[in-house]
Amino acid sequence: MNKISTLLFLIFLTCTSGVFADSGNSISLNGTWELSYWMQPEEPITSPKDMQLAEVKHLPAQVPGNVELDLMAANLIKDPMIGSNVNELRKWEGYQWCYSKSFVAPQLKSGQQYQLFFAGIDCLADIWLNGKHIGKAENMMIEHAFDVTKEIKAGESNQLQVILRSSVIEGQKHLLGTFSIGNFPSEESVFIRKAPHTYGWDILPRLVSAGLWRDVELRVLNSARLTDVHYMVANVDTATRNVRLYTDVQVKLPFEKFDKVKAVYTLSRHGKEIYKGSSVVVSPAFRYIMEIKNADLWWPRGYGEPALYDAKVELVDSDGTILSTDNKQVGLRTIQLEITDINLPPDHPGKFCFIVNGEPIFIHGTNWVPMDALHSRDHSFVDESIRMAVELNCNMIRCWGGNVYEDHHFFDLCDENGIMVWQDFTMGCTFYPQRSSFTQALEEEAISVVCKLRNHPSLVLWSGNNEDDCALRWSLQPFNINPNQDVVSRKVLPAVIYEFDPTRPYLPSSPYYSQAVYERGSADQYLPENHLWGPRGYYKDKFYTDATCCFVSEIGYHGCPNLESLQKMMTKDAVYPWTKNHEWNDEWVTKSVRRFPEWGKTFDRNNLMINQVRLLFGEVPSKLDDFIFASQSVQAEAMKYFIEMWRGKKFDDKTGIIWWNLRDGWPVISDAIVDYYNSKKMAYYFIKNIQQDVCVLINDAEGGNYPLIGTNDTRNVQSGNVTVTDASSGRKIYESTFRIPANQKVRIASLPEESGQGIYLIQYQIGNQKFMNHYLYGKAPFNLKEYKRLLQKTGLYAKK
Repeated sequence: MNKISTLLFLIFLTCTSGVFADSGNSISLNGTWELSYWMQPEEPITSPKDMQLAEVKHLPAQVPGNVELDLMAANLIKDPMIGSNVNELRKWEGYQWCYSKSFVAPQLKSGQQYQLFFAGIDCLADIWLNGKHIGKAENMMIEHAFDVTKEIKAGESNQLQVILRSSVIEGQKHLLGTFSIGNFPSEESVFIRKAPHTYGWDILPRLVSAGLWRDVELRVLNSARLTDVHYMVANVDTATRNVRLYTDVQVKLPFEKFDKVKAVYTLSRHGKEIYKGSSVVVSPAFRYIMEIKNADLWWPRGYGEPALYDAKVELVDSDGTILSTDNKQVGLRTIQLEITDINLPPDHPGKFCFIVNGEPIFIHGTNWVPMDALHSRDHSFVDESIRMAVELNCNMIRCWGGNVYEDHHFFDLCDENGIMVWQDFTMGCTFYPQRSSFTQALEEEAISVVCKLRNHPSLVLWSGNNEDDCALRWSLQPFNINPNQDVVSRKVLPAVIYEFDPTRPYLPSSPYYSQAVYERGSADQYLPENHLWGPRGYYKDKFYTDATCCFVSEIGYHGCPNLESLQKMMTKDAVYPWTKNHEWNDEWVTKSVRRFPEWGKTFDRNNLMINQVRLLFGEVPSKLDDFIFASQSVQAEAMKYFIEMWRGKKFDDKTGIIWWNLRDGWPVISDAIVDYYNSKKMAYYFIKNIQQDVCVLINDAEGGNYPLIGTNDTRNVQSGNVTVTDASSGRKIYESTFRIPANQKVRIASLPEESGQGIYLIQYQIGNQKFMNHYLYGKAPFNLKEYKRLLQKTGLYAKK
């Protein structure tokens, strides 16, 4: 095929790769495979025949899987999660791999086809079936499907082989532009469509894996089948709850079935059918419009029930035979992003506000990073991580652009729990090639992912990338390069959204340096939405307190993991002392993270933790237990302060905060509030208290008084009573009732500023529910022992 024909064929596959009940059968090819491996020669091996020329070794493998897990099972490598073992994987980056499996295929009925389906191939692959080359895959992040009807031998043994080339070696074949060099990610990652973090990041190690990391299936497709069903809410009348729902359907039918087959549409809730309709199928693509009266709408957490409907489309033959069925869960809601190109307070303040069903939503949520550095294990962590996000009452998760795209199960859980999802396209912290060889691959990826995920009501935003606009300032600041000339984020991706998902907002980059921001010099003060990292000094520095952005989508603070986690992630002798002769020991450096051992003693991120402890407490404890408590206390107070600073100014000039981050994807010393082993740091419990739908909090003093703020992230008026007590003396500072209008915040009282140091205990009740919070008053440094005593006295944060 020529390039255009190939692209069109791949687009068709990406939009038709979903499983439709009664459209045929799916046979899992997961399980035990054979894994062959050899050093990649100068001319890579791409065929089974040429493998005979190499020194090939073999071992058993599991699919889904990563080659490192199979090497570890064969005792060829040590566990890369422990100590500095991950550094020993460098030599394996130059290997090629071949996954082989034999299987027996069923007989086909008349008109049926075989489709070989890969949910995830990492990364550069040639696929062979019974000695015939059936296709290539060059993108880790998307699904791949191949018509293998002519190659399959029904009822006999079939040999499937997937040959993988070295992503590192193959990356050398691409010429990079100037703006793709000198940024944060490894330059070798720029052209390869592989999760950016795998080449090394500041939160994850260099672990350039390979493998069949998601399911492999042989699908038997019927001649008459649904190929795509897309639901779009065209209109919601929030007063009457009347909804207009578009159902866009695409089918594959034998020509003689047109004008005879019907499409039947059913919408049900809690097992009760609330809508049914049908239309005759006269073309391969068509739209059906449902008018739904008094509908239950999908709302984010706190703002209402995340109501879901069971939506079904059936293809029914003239004799009543059901030819194909598509089942989905849909949520009826509208989504808007109110955004301005620039922030110019006070006359023209910026805007960045999510609006669901006409209601502005104040965002309090978390960033989502890889669940595991070895992505075949991601699925085992998703349920617990979402459970924690629910317990923390996050109403948004931002899926960070250095990751892979999560699968349907993640989005299903977000749908069910009212957690909105901000989805970055998987690019980050650099500027990507502008040539057609790259942009065509990005277009294919975007179409695949958009078509796969667009029916999930939780998905509320597509973002072009993570910090790519910023990257031009990091590496080419003197040259004043304009990010708005970027073909990828300004043309290719928005064109895909415009065509395939026109009701969902698109943000070119996070943060977004619009033409208006660029023309004013690209200073942070002009950004309506920003990432607040900066010097990472004291958490009450003006960098944080004077930040002008109305929405912050990354902000965090370091916190040491718990002792039991340190003992799991390091060898026994490396846990303590962490320094010898005033230098960090090597394993603490690896866990800081260091991409290459050749970089030497890179320990700046561990020093962040040391410096932040010193800033709050005036000293750095030498005992490990005391240091862990001090570090976690600093992180917890900082994260609490950031969230309360934002919530205390709700809708004045602040509309949301997405903090960094919920959970680590590798044993590491980081900003996460839950480590890789799902062990919670103190910040977890602080955040749980202050992300309640209705929260009473104290912000820093203004004009000699502490504002006592009540903030209400619900659509109902909230009333209650509150008591503020000094934890040290037990002296009652304030007691009163309060009333907070729906989806607003109020200043309940002004409390006199204290001259010393201490902790206020805030106790409040709404209906039968009782809540507690605290406020650390006074100026740093604080006495660590006294802080610990007062915190324990409140009884707020005893770990469960």
